[in-house]
Amino acid sequence: ANILVATKKDFEPANRKKFCSRIATGDYDAVIIGHSQFEKIPLSKERQEKAIQGQIDEITLEIDRLKYERGERFTVKQMEKLRKSLEVRLEKLGDISQDNVINFEELGVDRLFVDESHNYKNLYLYTKMRNVAGISATEAKKSSDMYAKCQYIDEITGNTGITFATGTPISNSMTEMYTNMRYLQSDKLKYLNLSHFDSWASTFGETQTAIELAPEGTGYRMKTRFAKFFNLPELMNIFKEAADIQTADMLNLPRPKANYHNVVLKPSEVQKEIVQSLAERAEAVRNGLVEPNEDNMLKITNDGRKLALEQRLIDEGFVEDPESKTIACVNNAFKIWEDTKEEKAAQLIFCDLSTPKNDGSYNVYSELKERLMAKGVPEKEIAFIHDAKTDAKKAELFSKVRSGQVRFLIGSTAKMGAGTNVQDRLVALHHLDVPWRPSDIEQQEGRILRQGNRNKEVEIFRYIKEGTFDSYSWQVLENKAKFIGQIMTSKSPVRAADDIDDAALTCAEVKALASGNPLIKEKMDLDVQVSKLKLLKANYENNLYQLQDDISTNYPAQIVRLKQYEAAFGADIEHFAAAKPADDSFQMTVFNKTYDEKKLAGAALIEACKKLPNNEEAEFEVGEYLGFRLLLSKQWSWNGEYHLNIKGAASHSIDLGSDPLGN
Repeated sequence: ANILVATKKDFEPANRKKFCSRIATGDYDAVIIGHSQFEKIPLSKERQEKAIQGQIDEITLEIDRLKYERGERFTVKQMEKLRKSLEVRLEKLGDISQDNVINFEELGVDRLFVDESHNYKNLYLYTKMRNVAGISATEAKKSSDMYAKCQYIDEITGNTGITFATGTPISNSMTEMYTNMRYLQSDKLKYLNLSHFDSWASTFGETQTAIELAPEGTGYRMKTRFAKFFNLPELMNIFKEAADIQTADMLNLPRPKANYHNVVLKPSEVQKEIVQSLAERAEAVRNGLVEPNEDNMLKITNDGRKLALEQRLIDEGFVEDPESKTIACVNNAFKIWEDTKEEKAAQLIFCDLSTPKNDGSYNVYSELKERLMAKGVPEKEIAFIHDAKTDAKKAELFSKVRSGQVRFLIGSTAKMGAGTNVQDRLVALHHLDVPWRPSDIEQQEGRILRQGNRNKEVEIFRYIKEGTFDSYSWQVLENKAKFIGQIMTSKSPVRAADDIDDAALTCAEVKALASGNPLIKEKMDLDVQVSKLKLLKANYENNLYQLQDDISTNYPAQIVRLKQYEAAFGADIEHFAAAKPADDSFQMTVFNKTYDEKKLAGAALIEACKKLPNNEEAEFEVGEYLGFRLLLSKQWSWNGEYHLNIKGAASHSIDLGSDPLGN
């Protein structure tokens, strides 16, 4: 194939026009470019205006509907604010003098393949739902750009020109499923009247208010979130028209077996005190005693996450905690390093908070490195992903890990997630802190649980501080993992689902370990078991009733009907055999005129269609063929608008097309 691959240089402002011209004028089978480069190719001004105008129209309709339904004034106000900002964007577009760079439509592209498509999940949506966890109304510019380009490709290919690929189609919230469908199935959503988010959400989801651990980790609170799904089989049937879901259990790839270790550590006195002070800060924020710019829940959550990782991140003056995560991680990692010296096995350590700094201040990365070196690990065998700043340096670092020269690679999800192919010698992975999304855990563990790893078994360590934010963070992950597991499954989904995912249980265990109360763990286990048994019971009863109905009424009626069919078909076959001319000549009557040429008779049938009254139900007799009556009806069908019913003892129906001879 003739393939054009873009480099970073091609998209420097000076070279961009030239590169776009090469795409437009060259005869390429494929052009491969990076996500950020793709955004730099603009759509034509007319199309951008059309896209924004489309959004304005949608919002205007929604505002009218809300006013008609006497919706909350707050929601209407929000919508009007959104419309205003779009109108400003539309005006600005008019003012921009168009850079005479070739636009997207002129490139001649007629198919779009998007890898790691979850990068485009923040697409604008309008909703009247408020304060529901998991619904974000923020929009990313790159997502709107992708959506507009998808709409254009759909237009020129009849909705068949886009392929998205991702290992984590749903990473954080229910809205991402809807977003995927908007990119890939906007025509289908329109056809089903589900293009507005609220109609989609009310058809397939339900918000539930439940008690959950408060973020400060010391009490409970009520929270509304999307927790339940209905009509899952229908939702998945629609989604599977565009999605081919392949899960690990279907692919059965040769991946190593993972042994999980939850390393639970006791909090220090300092940590206990600070968790209490965080609870007090949260109380003050909730009661409006502090200004949002002084303190807020996000700040408190971040402090809580830092505290759970290492108390010296809060204040460098704190003493060293003898039971810190760093010490526990170094001990485990060093033992594995010693045991696997001969095979030069490598390990990954993930830490999203506290990245390396060169200003002499405390950070976890430097402490990990110093402690490993103090135990005898040579400095050249420890690397931070942050030091490999260019693609070339990254490639060099990765090959050192694969060859066993570097045996510890330390990094964050963002820098060491997708695209880090170093699995060859990996034997252990350490989660020092808790990431935000299940997809982050999937991306992290996907580095080691991967084809090409020569180890049959690998160790995965999770470090948990009891009584800190770790418990809350694992709980958030658990909620999200449950929800995703119900949908992205190879099995046929149940009708309604909430707590039935296996992946969730290990997170529940982790959460219970961290909150330090064994009864919470027991309650969670029982909740999960009870909901599983309820589902199994409901499924069993449904099947039983269905079978009873079939045996008592459906099957006997079906037998009677089929026997009648059989007799009618037999009669028609006999009649046809008797009436068929021996010399294979052809004869058909249409509107009292007899034809002995197939093509002419076919043309007469098409003419007959045009004379039909506009009534979809009625059948009109138009002629006769070998003693069978010909009845024509106008019915909406996929491949032709007219049905011809050839009627003897039974009815034999065919769709008419536009080719006389074919008919």
